[in-house]
Amino acid sequence: MIECVPPVQGGAEQAATQERKFMEVHSNRHRSVDPHVEAGCCCSAPAPAGKHSSTSTDGKPPQRQWKQVRLFAPAILSLLLLLSGLAFDNWVPQPWFVGWTRLAWYILAYLPVGLPVLRDAGISIGKGDVFSEFFLMGIATIGAFAIGEYPEGVAVMLFYAVGETFQGLAVARAKGNIKALLDQRPDEVTVVDGDRLTSIRAEEAKIGDIIQLKPGEKLGLDGELISEHASFDTAALTGESVPDRKAKGESVLAGMINLRSVSRVKVTAAYSDSKLSRILEMVQQATSQKAPTELFIRKFAKVYTPIVVFLAISIWLLPYFIVDSYSFSDWLYRALVFLVISCPCALVISIPLGYFGGIGAASRNGILFKGSNYLDALANIRHVVMDKTGTMTEGVFEVKDVWWAEGVDADRLLDMVNVLESHSTHPVATAIRAYGGVPKNDIKLRDVEEVAGYGLQATFEDQLLLVGNFKLLDKFGVPYTLDSVETRLTTIAVAWGGKFMGHITIADRIKDDSVQAIRRLHKLGVKTTMLSGDKGAVVAHVADKLGIDSAFGDLLPEDKVDKLRDIKDRGERVAFVGDGVNDAPVVALSDVGIAMGGLGSDATIETADVVIQDDKPSRIATAIEIGRQTRRIVWQNIMLAFMVKAAVLLLGAGGLATMWEAVFADVGVALLAILNAIRIQRMRFS
Repeated sequence: MIECVPPVQGGAEQAATQERKFMEVHSNRHRSVDPHVEAGCCCSAPAPAGKHSSTSTDGKPPQRQWKQVRLFAPAILSLLLLLSGLAFDNWVPQPWFVGWTRLAWYILAYLPVGLPVLRDAGISIGKGDVFSEFFLMGIATIGAFAIGEYPEGVAVMLFYAVGETFQGLAVARAKGNIKALLDQRPDEVTVVDGDRLTSIRAEEAKIGDIIQLKPGEKLGLDGELISEHASFDTAALTGESVPDRKAKGESVLAGMINLRSVSRVKVTAAYSDSKLSRILEMVQQATSQKAPTELFIRKFAKVYTPIVVFLAISIWLLPYFIVDSYSFSDWLYRALVFLVISCPCALVISIPLGYFGGIGAASRNGILFKGSNYLDALANIRHVVMDKTGTMTEGVFEVKDVWWAEGVDADRLLDMVNVLESHSTHPVATAIRAYGGVPKNDIKLRDVEEVAGYGLQATFEDQLLLVGNFKLLDKFGVPYTLDSVETRLTTIAVAWGGKFMGHITIADRIKDDSVQAIRRLHKLGVKTTMLSGDKGAVVAHVADKLGIDSAFGDLLPEDKVDKLRDIKDRGERVAFVGDGVNDAPVVALSDVGIAMGGLGSDATIETADVVIQDDKPSRIATAIEIGRQTRRIVWQNIMLAFMVKAAVLLLGAGGLATMWEAVFADVGVALLAILNAIRIQRMRFS
């Protein structure tokens, strides 16, 4: 999490100090995690920015410390009673500590940790899930009491309860980290009403309200800046450490922190409809989309648990017919040890926690997954197919040159093109509008239509106006003299009344980390292909500069689908990276659809499987690395649990393992798996 600078009053000196502090905080690219989240249990949200909360000397809020103590209170009470009982049994024997008194003591030690488990077992049985881990622990510990092994029965339940508490804390922490990384909204906003300033709850703000932000305050809702200029910290949303300077009329988003002078923002979206709300909702829902490994383990546990119960019964009863000196209590003890060892909680808990950790690590790196299944899918990706414009290039075009045929009214024709392009949101259209200025009101176009993969067409003064690539002119049979194939810049052709009128040359700049992105993908053994509707020469030029393995230009949307299908037909797992809207058919066909710059596009958030917030191509490799590391950790946990449990199960069945070894095989392995699972939240990905 970023360090939240407290609000200060306006003023040039304080504003300068504010921005310097922001830059110091972000001089280290690996931002520290919110201390409230890092401190332990994350069940409660971090305090909103600008609000004060009392903390203890170790940095934890006293309320949170008390909650943690209360979580462990039953285990502490049980442990004290157990240690006292063991002392009376072995170290300081007491004549009164025998018979019913001894049994009652150990029952009292058992109840604080045992009752919740027995209650959960009853609830599970009531729901039809008889063979739950609670049921296993219940019959194992009650069985230990039945054969007189009171201390071991208490110890097993005690260690199981402690393990469950730690597991709950770890899961809550993983979920809390994910939420805290994104939920940056303050509880209250300051609304301007004439000359009055009123603080209201952010949920109560309406579209059209004017919000005032002091330096250091976070914006609670999406809006439009109405101050002349403002500088914002957007690191919590995009991971970008450089302040984002906004001008009047530009969009600003919930979660951004105002850095300089007092600014005002007009609300454009309700609290629940903000980009941040939708992204937060998406990440929270990600945990419901289970990975294949996770689904397999759940199904496996449902089959595995009843099997081990019947095996335990067999270990207890079958030797009666085989062994000469059969001891009821001895073989029952072995069966109970077998049950404790076989509990699958190490797998059932640590594997989802591994995926929580992966989603959290990705969120910290500005990558949002719609489900843990996509972590697994990305780990298997061997081929990344990408769009060019806005993905590997900045997508911010500017007009470099304009050429008109002899005798053409250049100003009038540029006005016509400008008006037509005002009907499109394509980056090329934006560049032409920026060059042409405000569209003229006296130019009335009819039948405006966007021809996918070609450009725009309209009717002006009963003549067909065409603006697009040269394939558009070919489509309508308009002859032209320019050799468009060899030029390495994007060229927009203009035709009117069936005649070629000229062309506009537009350039796009390659993103700063695009070369690094391709290098990292190649280092991971991932092939790269670029598919674009732009000219083949332009696409080849960009691909050559980046080191992309293969590139194809002059493609219509259906052509991209065919190319992607060809790659998949070779048996390769493919991810497609684009804007998630124009390339929807290709995204649907790919194994994983990755959207760039999803923070600025509602449609992208809806359609993509993975959203890269900060628009950096290098995050593609980071996402694959996180997916592979998550899979590695999950399988490490699976192998650890199976190997230890198999070894101790054999020892238990042979009478060579006691309840203490059983406790390690269950709770000990679960805790080791949990510690391994949360490692990914500490890892750095280059």
